[in-house]
Amino acid sequence: MGQVTVFSGPQRRRRWSEEEWLRILSEAFAPGACVAEVCRRHDISSALIYTWRRKLLEGGAAQEAEVPGALPVPVFAEAVLDEDATAASAAEHPAMIVDLPRGKRLSIFAAASPALVAAALKGLR
Repeated sequence: MGQVTVFSGPQRRRRWSEEEWLRILSEAFAPGACVAEVCRRHDISSALIYTWRRKLLEGGAAQEAEVPGALPVPVFAEAVLDEDATAASAAEHPAMIVDLPRGKRLSIFAAASPALVAAALKGLR
């Protein structure tokens, strides 16, 4: 059977101080952390964690608090294309292989002109 929490008195919701939710956010979004595990440990819903994060990123009340490295800002990684490797790969491997009846095979390389490919395919008809 699961855990049951009984609230008594006029206050039914827990109140979190800004320091507490910043600490929980830092813990939840640390590299390698699992948000669900942090939520279970602190007995809060994952929706609340994401609401707190959105408020923090939007510059809500927590903007004045200084939490170094609490939430890393996502960035794009730079993609570098190695032209030599691409050219060598295209020259070595066919772009298309057409299997023909009686075990014959037609390989079309990327360097082939469209006219040559069209003529080869037309000749196979």
